[in-house]
Amino acid sequence: MKREDARKRAEALVAQMTVEEKASQLRYDAPAIKRLGVPAYNWWNEALHGVARAGQATVFPQAIGLGATFDDMLLGEIADAIATEGRAKYNAYAAQEDRDIYKGLTFWSPNVNIFRDPRWGRGHETYGEDPCLTSRLGVAFVKGLQGGGETMKAAACAKHFAVHSGPEAIRHEFNARATAKDMEETYLPAFEALVKEADVESVMGAYNRTNGEPCCASKSLQKILREDWGFEGHFVSDCWAIRDFHEHHMVTSTAKESAAMAINNGCDLNCGNTYLHILHAYQDGLVSEETITEAAVRLFTTRFLLGLFDGSEYDKIPYTEVESKEHLALAEKAALESAVLLKNNGLLPLKKEQIKTVGVIGPNADSRAALAGNYHGTASRYETVQQGLQDYLGEEVRVLTSVGCALAQDRTEKLACAGDRLAEARIVAENSDVVILCLGLDETLEGEEGDTGNSYASGDKENLLLPQAQRDLMEAVAETGKPVVLCMMSGSDMDMSYAIGHFDAILQLWYPGCRGGRAAAKLLFGEVSPSGKLPVTFYETVEELPAFEDYSMKGRTYRYMERAAQYPFGYGLTYGDVRVTDAKIKSGSAAEGMVLEVTAENAGAVGTDEVLQVYIKCTDSIHAVPNPALAAFGRIHLQAGETVTVEMPVPARAFTVVDDEGVRRMDGTHFTFYAGISQPDARSRELTGKAPAEISYSL
Repeated sequence: MKREDARKRAEALVAQMTVEEKASQLRYDAPAIKRLGVPAYNWWNEALHGVARAGQATVFPQAIGLGATFDDMLLGEIADAIATEGRAKYNAYAAQEDRDIYKGLTFWSPNVNIFRDPRWGRGHETYGEDPCLTSRLGVAFVKGLQGGGETMKAAACAKHFAVHSGPEAIRHEFNARATAKDMEETYLPAFEALVKEADVESVMGAYNRTNGEPCCASKSLQKILREDWGFEGHFVSDCWAIRDFHEHHMVTSTAKESAAMAINNGCDLNCGNTYLHILHAYQDGLVSEETITEAAVRLFTTRFLLGLFDGSEYDKIPYTEVESKEHLALAEKAALESAVLLKNNGLLPLKKEQIKTVGVIGPNADSRAALAGNYHGTASRYETVQQGLQDYLGEEVRVLTSVGCALAQDRTEKLACAGDRLAEARIVAENSDVVILCLGLDETLEGEEGDTGNSYASGDKENLLLPQAQRDLMEAVAETGKPVVLCMMSGSDMDMSYAIGHFDAILQLWYPGCRGGRAAAKLLFGEVSPSGKLPVTFYETVEELPAFEDYSMKGRTYRYMERAAQYPFGYGLTYGDVRVTDAKIKSGSAAEGMVLEVTAENAGAVGTDEVLQVYIKCTDSIHAVPNPALAAFGRIHLQAGETVTVEMPVPARAFTVVDDEGVRRMDGTHFTFYAGISQPDARSRELTGKAPAEISYSL
């Protein structure tokens, strides 16, 4: 159904409603209107990396891990699988007249905020720090989720609009100040891409204010969204964000005024209960019936697009699609592609025939929580790293285990002394040929404010250090002198300095989903080569960064940083030896976009996936970002000794700059392309031992 047809149907239906009935439909838990045949509908559902919070579903790697794949085609496949499971569950629940929360088809995903600071606890819900990567993956996810059928398969939501990335502790009262340049250059591009390229059905406002205006009632943001970009879907508040207007932002005095302010400034749907006051606002002349009507029409347009009144081609998707064999295989593929090999002194891949005993140590070794991230569904079977290795090695290799320490506390048993599992960890290490040390965080240590009783600063991190208990465990294991592979399970940058100096290999697994342990075993033993790339910068310390509350991009992320990274954005090793040997412009222009022809060879003895990356630097505009910026990327596979040549499109937008007034335009005339397997920075060259191919281009 076309949008104009769906809107006409919505207008006709809403025209039959009383103002009270229309107002009732603007809540996330919209009640039934039986006289019109309108069933109850709960708009609140989540699908960040799988259908969440409504029982069994395939749990894919957390979004930051999906970001590390640099694989937009994979993101589209995953989103399609999520939509299939969402439909399967909706069909089954609706047949039971179960219309509860988390059981609808309007998914409040993806999160395309920019992960600008490693302290932000919700950063692992995003695709990383780069607008180009976030845009491309976000567009693929939305298209996959919404589908290309006669009716919309599921409705996606771009969140949190806009300029939202912590601190979590003060998000309900915080005013994020961003320059016009930073808005256009960094914070808005992904949202623009999702609206213009993917036709995302909804947009969610953020909790904070942006440049003085609450994001869920911002004239400035609504102008950008609806007038400049042509957004036609519905706008939803973050949950209980409208209540913040009078309780925390202090821009209104009462709930009635807050409700009026939100709906009068484009917020159609209230996640929360402040819109219970809409009728009072209407009775007092603060809101017109026309405004209420328009919000209701937008919401029913979405329901018609989803085929919720007329039926759709997706109505026959059976419940057996949930956690199907194909979806689980896709989750495993995503986990394999997401892992980033940060260090390898030659220990990896491990060889089963040369090992008699493996020690698996650490609080995340057998942790389900470390697989799941946050905003997750429930897997019927979780394969932890410990289980994955036990299954993979079978009876041929002995696996010894120790939790080593608690995740954050100083002891695992309340009556024990501090460090009560360190001796066991040493014993296991001493009796093993190699140690797999599984450290990191989970959603109790980094996540959303108040979501799971997060430690630290309401879900944010205070620094990049692991909890002290885990640092003590690292030292205890290192002192045994045994070969150690660190498997880091976290959703953000952690300080790797000790591991770099003391361990043989480091594998960043993120929160790898239900099949994470199986994937880890295949990676560690070389059945599959690691091929993920960092979607965020791993800094040396947070001391080099501006204040967390400062939204200026100066000194932040790879595009603006001034010091060398511990591990740079775009970096990741493989078991192969891939380098770009040649790159040239095949066709196009700066005004229309270009196609580069990039040749890569694998001089190694192992076949591997690799991510080709093209960066661009405008060398003669004062408005250009200081460092080369990602302009294109693509995943390829090369067998040992193979050479391939691929075409890599660079969009015209990559040649533009943004001036201090926030105007995006062509300004420079001289550009340099860098085509390689990493950024062109000195640290990446040092770590990889490879330099990208360079192309100079002038208008």
